[in-house]
Amino acid sequence: MPHQVYIAIGSNLGKKKENYLEAHTRIAKLPDTKIVKESSLYESQPLGDSKEWYVNGVIELATELKPEMLLKKCKNIERAMGRKKVRKKWGARIIDLDILLYDTLSLEKKNLKIPHPELPNRKFVLIPLSEIAPQVVHPVLGATISELLVSVKDDKRVSLLRL
Repeated sequence: MPHQVYIAIGSNLGKKKENYLEAHTRIAKLPDTKIVKESSLYESQPLGDSKEWYVNGVIELATELKPEMLLKKCKNIERAMGRKKVRKKWGARIIDLDILLYDTLSLEKKNLKIPHPELPNRKFVLIPLSEIAPQVVHPVLGATISELLVSVKDDKRVSLLRL
């Protein structure tokens, strides 16, 4: 039975919208994986020192891939698209793929934490996630995505991308 997974996609280097769409296409081609839903695209103010705004969105997958294999496939997509190792936290990146939720799994390994630890703090993730999964419950906090969005303290600007 496939697993329900939510992945955030973001880009703030180069042709951001095209980078987003390329990552989306590559994820859709993963084995035993299907994109079930996708959010609108959003522009979001960057964290940290980066000046370039992000193009962000969230997709819902149905996948047979286990969490570690899905992470490996996402990292392979990032590398194939030219992502370099980011030395600085919140540095600019051509593409960023984050596993937000994987069923109701709570997992904490060195290189993989599910749910994503910053999920409840990031408006640029909560807005598109709430668009496609408002009633999904955060497996650790016990609050719905909509409830997390209402209570988020993030003051960064996020707006619908005009196509």
